[in-house]
Amino acid sequence: MINFKFYNPSKIIFGKKTEEDVAKEIKSLGKSRVLLVYGGGSIKKAGLYDIVVNKLKEENIFFCELSGVQPNPRLALVYEGIKLCRENQIDFILAVGGGSVIDTAKGVSVGVHYDGDVWDLFLGKGRHKNALPLGSILTIAAAGSETSNSCVITKEDGLEKKSYATADVIPKFAIMNPELTYSLPAYQTACGCSDILAHLMERYFTHVTHVDYTDRLLEASMRTVIDYAPLAMKNPTNYDYRAEIMWVGSLAHNGLLNTGRIGDWASHKIEHELSGIYDIAHGAGLSIVFPAWMKYVYKENIDRFVQFAVKVFDVNLPLENKEEIIKEGINKLEEFYKRIDLPVYLHEVDIDDKHFKEMAAKCCEYGPVGEFKKMYAPDVESVYNLAK
Repeated sequence: MINFKFYNPSKIIFGKKTEEDVAKEIKSLGKSRVLLVYGGGSIKKAGLYDIVVNKLKEENIFFCELSGVQPNPRLALVYEGIKLCRENQIDFILAVGGGSVIDTAKGVSVGVHYDGDVWDLFLGKGRHKNALPLGSILTIAAAGSETSNSCVITKEDGLEKKSYATADVIPKFAIMNPELTYSLPAYQTACGCSDILAHLMERYFTHVTHVDYTDRLLEASMRTVIDYAPLAMKNPTNYDYRAEIMWVGSLAHNGLLNTGRIGDWASHKIEHELSGIYDIAHGAGLSIVFPAWMKYVYKENIDRFVQFAVKVFDVNLPLENKEEIIKEGINKLEEFYKRIDLPVYLHEVDIDDKHFKEMAAKCCEYGPVGEFKKMYAPDVESVYNLAK
């Protein structure tokens, strides 16, 4: 186990009707001028928008709105949010939605007091000095952005998708009511569960030894997603099923399960190029990339992959036949994705090899990706080919 620092100050407010506490939570932080960030019309159709707005008004909190956030959130909207914050002396950002909404809010947060182009931060060409505090009301269990220190934004020009991480964008509070996810289409629920599972697997595949405690936590978390995703899709208004998924989604990405170990993250970066160019759902891209990545890298640490197959998917084959155990584990992962109606090959989403070289080059533009195996552009291209 390696040295680590764990810091996550997010206040978790979990349960039914907790969204009604939002204005009081903002006031308790001494804030009074809010940028309300959300996506399309779903929070209005569900009545959540009215609840939030009425609660803000009851507490005499000024607010202005930044709406229209899309999946794979766009840089142009971050620029718009920065402008609104500066013009209205905003002192707090409230994100109501899923990971794309929260990531947009985070991009705005670090950009308001940054003198240059906020995109510089995502390119590693600058660091912010101050960030506006933010809070979140979660409407989809997926990205874990409601308690994480990172965000991902897509620049439309060039179709670049980049991340930025800092403790300053960890939300001050995360309001999490599983009831708010009842109306999600099954496909969105599936994509969210795929994202959660990927966050867990990125951390699980490590060469660091003597991390048994976090191994067990990760294995239990992966099994929870695998067990409850199909149940939630079949029973979308079952509170208990939704609650299990929502809670594991936050713990998967708040830093706790990364303690003492070094995660990989190549699969996420490889997928970012897919969704950057083709605008597919992040979770669907991950269900395609992750099995292909596994097939390409498993020989780097065979015992780690055997452990995954046995502990997560209960593969029961003679232990001397390690390669067969690993192949069966990957097969079971693909079967899980298929069970929740997600693709496992690129041809299922009509993506051919036209941009493989381009995507691989962009993925490795600043050097190799991944820690489990250092992946250079030819390696990344091989993963795309395995995923055809």
